[in-house]
Amino acid sequence: MTKTSMGLEENVAGALCYILGWITGIVFFLLEKENRFVRFHAMQSIVTFLPLTIIIWIIQGLFFWVPVVGWAILTLIWILTLILWLVLMIKAYQGELYKLPIVGDFAEKQIKSD
Repeated sequence: MTKTSMGLEENVAGALCYILGWITGIVFFLLEKENRFVRFHAMQSIVTFLPLTIIIWIIQGLFFWVPVVGWAILTLIWILTLILWLVLMIKAYQGELYKLPIVGDFAEKQIKSD
């Protein structure tokens, strides 16, 4: 594996882009200026998990008065988000440039425009 400008193996840095969701995505996107693999995973982390976080906050606010329905929807979203998070980290650690359907294409375009 190739080393990044931060001295990490690119697969490790790619996986770390997802470790705290969009927060580590932003950190790695700002710190890593050269490695396209890491920048792609950082951008994909941002554009995947930031909207999911906002959606979760909105649902929490909307269903505050209907707790049973809200908690059921939130639990489902949390489970799906956890599975997505694990898959993305594993794929990045394996050195795979795994693209999510819409988000991955967007992230790739952002990296190519750099």
